[in-house]
Amino acid sequence: MKEGRVVEVCVSERKGEQKHPIESATLAAGHGIEGDAHAGSWHRQVSLLAEEEIEQMRAKGLDLSPGAFGENIVTRGFDLAALEVGRRFRVGEDAVLQVTQLGKECHDHCAIYEQAVDCIMPRRGVFARVRRGGTVGRDASIRIDPELDGIRFGVVTLSDRRASTRLGDDRSGDLICELLEQALTGRVIARKILPDDRSAIARTLLRLCDEEVCDLVVTTGGTGLSPRDVTPEATLEVIDREIPGMAESMRAAGLAHTPHAMLSRAVCGMRGATLIINLSGSPKAVQEQLEVLLPALPHAIQTATGIPQDCGRPVR
Repeated sequence: MKEGRVVEVCVSERKGEQKHPIESATLAAGHGIEGDAHAGSWHRQVSLLAEEEIEQMRAKGLDLSPGAFGENIVTRGFDLAALEVGRRFRVGEDAVLQVTQLGKECHDHCAIYEQAVDCIMPRRGVFARVRRGGTVGRDASIRIDPELDGIRFGVVTLSDRRASTRLGDDRSGDLICELLEQALTGRVIARKILPDDRSAIARTLLRLCDEEVCDLVVTTGGTGLSPRDVTPEATLEVIDREIPGMAESMRAAGLAHTPHAMLSRAVCGMRGATLIINLSGSPKAVQEQLEVLLPALPHAIQTATGIPQDCGRPVR
């Protein structure tokens, strides 16, 4: 089923303790459930288990309270078993989660296993990262949204001169969209043309990463030496980590065409699971720079999600 409901939300203050139900919880992007011991900057931030699976265990005579299997979110009517690693889905009004692991290996048998010689979390549990935060409580909706499928791109053009330009006249932005959609399985979900204003650029990048759930945001313009070229500063303001090799590769390749390439101050980095890449403003430079980056982008986007190579397929 593509839509169901949240039955319980559970947390524990310490690892190794059984989780207990609470009325509602705050999901924090890139972290997990605030106040839960298993939240953090790793791939198993939130665990989910279907109530239908728990009921089968109760039918064996077990007295199971919510959170007994270490699950954060208990669902009903939502086909968790049909989710694949990498799939994004909505929980409540705002939150977006992305599946990072199916099942897990249990190194020590829990008390439930000792009672029933079985535990469903290794086979049926689903683990996820929080891509967009929000509040979730009992009876919140949980649903698949096709709008979240595939790689999601944001494209931002920076130029005082072109700030009032219609999107159809933005040659550099058009070229970025064309090249990305040709080379990668995804689509442009947001485009902006902004003046060279550092605060406005930073706000837009934050919105594309944290609210629009973009996997990749590409800017064009504002990377030079002019006093109004502030795209790198705005990017550094919002990213968590730089990816210097990408920017260095663009500059090195550009030197084969013009010595002016060494003047580029372009920055590449990550905010959470989103890549942000600064490109120069001219269509010619955009073409040259993306040709350098495109071979590495699929792997970069995949690893930036935090999904491990061994995603822990359920034990059968």
